[in-house]
Order: sequence, then structure tokens, then C-alpha cells
Amino acid sequence: MSDDPLLRCSDVVVTFRQKQARTVLQAVTSASLDVGRGQIVGLVGESGSGKSTLARAVVGLQPIDSGSITFEGRTFGARRNRADRRGIQMVFQDPYGSLDPRMTIRGTLEEMLRRHTELRGKALDARCCELMEMVRLPASLLTSRPAGMSGGQRQRVAIARALSIKPRLLVADEPVAALDVSVQAGIVNLLSDLRDEVGLSILFISHDLSIVRTLCDRVSVIYRGKIVEERSCAELFEDPHDDYTKELLAAIPRLRGPRTEGLRDGSSLAF
Repeated sequence: MSDDPLLRCSDVVVTFRQKQARTVLQAVTSASLDVGRGQIVGLVGESGSGKSTLARAVVGLQPIDSGSITFEGRTFGARRNRADRRGIQMVFQDPYGSLDPRMTIRGTLEEMLRRHTELRGKALDARCCELMEMVRLPASLLTSRPAGMSGGQRQRVAIARALSIKPRLLVADEPVAALDVSVQAGIVNLLSDLRDEVGLSILFISHDLSIVRTLCDRVSVIYRGKIVEERSCAELFEDPHDDYTKELLAAIPRLRGPRTEGLRDGSSLAF
């Protein structure tokens, strides 16, 4: 772990009480991870491993039972204030489900900006146009509604909404899993660009190790709610230590030739 990370999760535990069965399910078990400033950190594991639960805990959507979550040197309490919420924003897997189908894209962005900033009038309109430019969408789409857009465009709008209040950390929970393979590379490249352009740190949750290898600086592997390995991306892929990590890497589909369409660095979305 780094000495002064932007985000530090220490021994986080999250449990769910199942009333009908009268049992307690421990979804996250003493999980610890860091996200450094300007880093993209991958959190990987199979379905049900606890990665999305941990992501929701980081954002404040899921209370933790024990452990701590520290952001910019401040440990969050049970309740977060508006400034706490502004600092960390989340992008969900399903862009259509996370956007109000009744609102135009302008309305979606303006709602967020009016709630968290003092921008009004021409300044508000200029910020909406600026956000569309940041996610590589034309300003003409501000009058559109989600149903009239492609999946990739909707996910870019969701990213624009998250960026509207200038968070320092973006938590991206399977942000390309619901998209066509042909569209995924564009979103991956966009996230990489945003890290470079605005100094954004990203916690990137995925079950797809090939995408993580393309995008991330470091990787944390979660198994049954516990982080079992955390290393630089290059080290983890070249020399995994934990048996579970080795199983995940062995399960990556391998093609006869590289498939590099859309990725500027020549990396592949499938190995």
C-alpha cells in the first residue's frame, strides 16, 4: 500500500442479514485496498466475490459493519456530508437504468449541477457543453433523451454526469460490461484520457482481466469478500502469487491472433 493514497480501505467488512433464513451473509470480509492519486486501480473477481458491494461502500451507498474508509486523509463516518459525496462519484454498469428516460441530457446534467454548484444561466449552459466535449459527444445531443442514444453514448453521458461536480475519484462498476465489444474500447480509452487530462483517479471494477490489463496501473483481486492479492498490473499478470489469481488468469480466453481494433496502445480486449 502507498504511504499517502487518495483512497484507503482498511479491513472493511460488509454483512447482509437475510430475514427469511435468519442468517447473516458476509459479503465483504476484512478487505483492504488503496487508490493512489492519479492512479487507475482495477478490482477484479468472479460474480458474487464482493467487488460491487465494496464499490458501493466506497461511494457511501452501502454502510460498512467495521473497518474504515479514508479519503484524502479523512475517515468517513456513518453519514457523509455533501462535500464527501462530491469527492467520489460512481458510474454504473447499465447506463440506461442509471439515467432518467424522461429527461433530456441537458436536464440530467443541469439537475446535478444545480444541486451541487451555484452555476446558473449561461454559465450552466457552458458547463453542460464543456462536459459533453470532455466525453467526446457533440453538444447537439443535449436535447436528446436516453432512448434515442446508443449504449456507448448513454455511458458517456453517465460519465459526464459523474464528472460534472469535479470529483477526485471515479468508481466505475463494470462500466463496459453492458456494451457491445466494438464500443468497449472507446469507453476504456476515454477513461484513460480523463485520468491524464483532469488528474482523475479511478477504481475500475471488472470481471474482465483483459480490459483491466489494458487500462489499470494496479490490480486488487477479491475472492469471497477478501483481497487476496494486490500488485502492479505488470507484476500480477507476469507472476501471480495467489492460487485464485492464477485460476482467473488461466480462464482468460486466448485467441490465435491479437485483436487490437480501437485501442490506441495496441493492447487487446481479449487475450
